[in-house]
Amino acid sequence: MTPYAVVIPTLVPDTLADCLGALAAATGPRPEEIVLVDDRADPEPGPLRHPLSVLGDLGERTTVLGGGGRGPAAARNTGLRAVHTPWTVFLDDDVQVGAHWCEQLAEDLAGASPDTAGVQGVLAVPLPGERRPTDWERGTAGLVRAHWVTADMAYRTEVLKEVGGFDERFRRAFREDADLALRVLDAGWRIRQGRRTTRHPLHGASRWASVRQQRGNADDALMRHLHGPDWWDKAVAPRGRIRTHAAITTAGLAACALAAAGHGRAATACALGWAAGTAEFARARIVPGPRTRHEVTTMLATSVLIPPTATWHRLAGAWHHRHTPAWQEEATP
Repeated sequence: MTPYAVVIPTLVPDTLADCLGALAAATGPRPEEIVLVDDRADPEPGPLRHPLSVLGDLGERTTVLGGGGRGPAAARNTGLRAVHTPWTVFLDDDVQVGAHWCEQLAEDLAGASPDTAGVQGVLAVPLPGERRPTDWERGTAGLVRAHWVTADMAYRTEVLKEVGGFDERFRRAFREDADLALRVLDAGWRIRQGRRTTRHPLHGASRWASVRQQRGNADDALMRHLHGPDWWDKAVAPRGRIRTHAAITTAGLAACALAAAGHGRAATACALGWAAGTAEFARARIVPGPRTRHEVTTMLATSVLIPPTATWHRLAGAWHHRHTPAWQEEATP
């Protein structure tokens, strides 16, 4: 059996106990080390007592480190520096590994060819059976098709150190996993899909969560600088609606400016363009969902806010990272 360590960055949510409990209960070869990185800015030991208690005898192999509130990429690097095993497996603190996960992981690692640097787990997102999923739930279910997500991802430890680990400029849990995978692949390694299974339960979210999520557009700007304009294709990532969002936002701003300047007809035309774009966006989010009153009102309100918010973050990211070179240039001494 190839020795491995498990690294889990966390803000100590209620889901952490279930995550650690599932890991402790999984059959098969146990991890040599578990590194839990508490990434709260001002950590208090109290909330960690219960999650750690569910580990049982694995508690003796568990180390808790402070992440300093610098985001999941930096937290994973903190955990990586403490690992001494050939393989490092990253888990998110809101997943639950399968009952035979350790056994399946051992098979995944044993089957990795010498040129394979990473083996991804299979994620399952249980959608509600009694109704259509909400917009947020459909977004979470998209993880099933995503490449290289660190919800359950195993890497050779030395390869991670060779490519410099995670890029800590990615402060959110967004794109940092794709960036790392592209650097690993560009270095000549392979990443393959494994057979072990991990469950990613659905969790409740604020009705404004989709608006806050638009901060990730700044990370898309960083990805463009690091990996080129075709990074979407390299990362097998959906392009999203940023161009449409920008067009809707431009139409809305133009309508306001033209109205203030007294150009009524032109302002009306731009306002109609804004309204049509916003209505199409809202409809695309409402139709596949449960269409409850709460969901429909949430989609209407957030569909007005998302285009300008996404556009703002994309422009802010492009400006902030305007001097960022491609990662190959950064890696050249």
